[in-house]
Amino acid sequence: MYLKLKIVVVVFVSVFVFWSCDEDGTLNLFTVQDDIDFGEQFHLEIEQNSEQFPILSPAAFPEAYDHIERIRDELVASDDLRYANDFDWDIYIIDDDETLNAFCVPGGKMYFYTGIIKFLDNEAQLAGVMAHEMAHADRRHSTKTMTKAYGFSILLSALLGDDPALMAEIAADLALGLGELKFSRDHEYEADEYAVRYTADANGDQNYFPKGISAFFEKISGHSTTIEFLSTHPDPGNRLENIDEFWNSIGSPEGEEYSSRYEDFKNSLP
Repeated sequence: MYLKLKIVVVVFVSVFVFWSCDEDGTLNLFTVQDDIDFGEQFHLEIEQNSEQFPILSPAAFPEAYDHIERIRDELVASDDLRYANDFDWDIYIIDDDETLNAFCVPGGKMYFYTGIIKFLDNEAQLAGVMAHEMAHADRRHSTKTMTKAYGFSILLSALLGDDPALMAEIAADLALGLGELKFSRDHEYEADEYAVRYTADANGDQNYFPKGISAFFEKISGHSTTIEFLSTHPDPGNRLENIDEFWNSIGSPEGEEYSSRYEDFKNSLP
């Protein structure tokens, strides 16, 4: 009897683990729909905390949103995105010139501070940062990291609305990269690679230089003040080298930076 029970348990666990594996074979106890639901919950928390996250109204700043949504649409057209049609990829601009950061929540919603937009020099750099953030969502790094940090049952409780205080805490931690919610080194490397892939493979009208993410890292490496993006996105010493190696491995594709048009974007901001 004990042996039969043990066999049943092993089979159950094996089936559970099999069905919990992501498309790349890594373990994720949440479904893609759970990612989307988490994203909706996070956005509600962010909207309700307008003091910390003062989102610019698309109705009041249509030109700015036209610019940033055009860049997003180019990247979403990449064939390398697994969930291009599943996630909504909504994008929001946070009115805070002092914060040089951007983040993406599970399910694809993205948030860019005016600080990082104004800090960058051209569209290719912003496209690289955006593609990096999209990769974290598309490769489902966030729910994998949150599961490791909080545990499946605790996160499930937050998702079901049983612990709104925890959801608010998680939303803030995810935005700021606090506690255990910093992405792993492997996740960062993968997001860097896919930032190059998405920009190189954008299927819209633009032809972005795929190493915009490298240009961004090079720009911030000489910045004298604290960069929030670096605190939420650890930067190992050989990261730029890895990006360059990957870019070379796919044929060193070239592209445009679109500097003058980016100035129009920045001028449309408050």
